[in-house]
Amino acid sequence: MPTAYDSDLTTLQWELLEPLIPAAKPGGRPRTTDMRSVLNAIFYLVVTGCQWRQLPHDFPCWSTVYSYFRRWRDDGTWVHINEHLRMQERVSEDRHPSPSAAICDAQSVKVGNPRCHTNSLIE
Repeated sequence: MPTAYDSDLTTLQWELLEPLIPAAKPGGRPRTTDMRSVLNAIFYLVVTGCQWRQLPHDFPCWSTVYSYFRRWRDDGTWVHINEHLRMQERVSEDRHPSPSAAICDAQSVKVGNPRCHTNSLIE
């Protein structure tokens, strides 16, 4: 039985995320990687800050996990998951699914002498 980590998805969390995970590509070999394990590995990495290659061996191979992470980043899956969960949370709080306003917080910082460039360190 695999080791349980604090970052692992609960059954309820997995049930919310499972339908949002893209299906395997048509054609070719069927998917053999457990998607819940892939998500658990990604969340473990985010929580612990470890390197991809340092993922514990009870997760799928680091390169497989990274491949899914990169693919989902590039195809918008992570954005879709975030939007879906945000909308679901807002509806559960009897709010409109999409926010009608946003707050941006900005700070001005003086950067010093504009003639001083990092390139001058190389000269």
